Amino acid sequence: MGDWFVQSGHGVRFEWGPVGAARLAGDVACLVVVDVLSFTTSVTVAVESGTHVIPYRWRDETAATFAEQMGAELAVGRRAATATTPWSLSPAALRRAPFTPRLVLPSPNGSTIAAAAGESAVVAGSLRNATAVGQWLADRGYGTAERPVAVIASGERWPDGSLRPALEDLLGAGAVIASLRRHGRDRLSPEASVAAAAFAGVTDVGTAVATSASGRELIDDGYADDVAIATELDACAVVPVLTNGAFAAAGQGPPKGSPQWMRKDVPVTSAPLKST
Repeated sequence: MGDWFVQSGHGVRFEWGPVGAARLAGDVACLVVVDVLSFTTSVTVAVESGTHVIPYRWRDETAATFAEQMGAELAVGRRAATATTPWSLSPAALRRAPFTPRLVLPSPNGSTIAAAAGESAVVAGSLRNATAVGQWLADRGYGTAERPVAVIASGERWPDGSLRPALEDLLGAGAVIASLRRHGRDRLSPEASVAAAAFAGVTDVGTAVATSASGRELIDDGYADDVAIATELDACAVVPVLTNGAFAAAGQGPPKGSPQWMRKDVPVTSAPLKST
């Protein structure tokens, strides 16, 4: 495949989903994962509280075993949360839940994109921390032709498992790209420029996301608070960086008292991807 598919020569690039991430990963120095409703928003909420978030690909019976191996609590599905297992992919539920130092957060899209990075750095971006992410990347030399960054909009899945481009992720990715440009990174690919323009062209991000297909789905299911938290534009200054298999605030190491943290026989992604 020609190098035009990886947007070569540009310091800031944009693509969709796990397949797009896998295509670009080998040609960039950093991947920014954007999954506004709700993986990366949940990551920002948890990391703000001091929790280390361990991504995992599958929401099935293997997740509980993996969490036990990692000495972590498990985030269950929104509707499966209880008083004894209060952690879920819901950002609102995570805010209410008691503190835990380690949390396994299953996410087929977000975790798969993170796993695609290989040796590249991985950052969790969202509408909540877009400005902070752009500044952090620029301050560390990312976003140049020599150290390119790929901003990946996770998207959603159609019932057949194929990618459904999602408005909220386009806006979240565009917000990160716009921040990179404000911080001096102007070598944007056409794809990245259009994503940034999409974000700049929306006057009310909260309303746009709330009335989008994904936003309406969550609100109709009773999770309006999750949409509200996801659209807290630049309310978060934390930059979650994937370090030793877990997202933690930039500059923060793994938590103490976790002998299994660095186990190489328990990889974050160890089996074929399952669709949702």
